[in-house]
Amino acid sequence: MIGIQHANNLISFYKHNAVLLKKVGNFVKAGEPIAIIGSSGELSTGPHLHFELWQNGVPVDPQNFIVFQD
Repeated sequence: MIGIQHANNLISFYKHNAVLLKKVGNFVKAGEPIAIIGSSGELSTGPHLHFELWQNGVPVDPQNFIVFQD
């Protein structure tokens, strides 16, 4: 798992990675790779990305912060 601290007390989490490309303290620019998806974890059934967004220590709906395109 890798987490990224953003402005406004937001943290994005990316889980089930095969390889992490960043380390604690690294700065990340928009569009920069941070990990390679994988199938880690006991209940994983194949390569995928588990994404979470938290604000002030509480999980929030990413659709309220990110514009997703079809």
